[in-house]
Amino acid sequence: MKRAASYNPDAVIQGVLVQKMSLPGEEVILGLNRYAMGPLLMFGMGGIFVEVFQDVAFRLAPIGKAEADGMIREIKSFRLLSGFRGRPMADLAALERALVNLSALAVNHPEISEMDINPILVHPEGEGATAVDCRIILKRPG
Repeated sequence: MKRAASYNPDAVIQGVLVQKMSLPGEEVILGLNRYAMGPLLMFGMGGIFVEVFQDVAFRLAPIGKAEADGMIREIKSFRLLSGFRGRPMADLAALERALVNLSALAVNHPEISEMDINPILVHPEGEGATAVDCRIILKRPG
């Protein structure tokens, strides 16, 4: 609080928010963009890797578990999620659920025109995933 006040003495500080740091994991991205043909979902390696490698998979919503699994396995960098070179196997079931839930969100909320969750940290198998950052752009439906 003292450092914030020394940075800007006129700032009105009503408190601070402290959150637990996420466990380490592989960075992936989930995205949604709305087109005339419907909501388009995206999955790929996240963080800076999505820009560097442009290794992503797309599907039109709605999707189910099988389509989500197909998206995950379609990217070239899937090996990073599958226990490559002694790395732990990523929680693929958590990723599948996240993609299916994003699909349902896209179908049920037409006011969402764009959404990027980047990165999502996918933890080792059975330990889930943590959304670290999310950007949502809303539009009035119709």
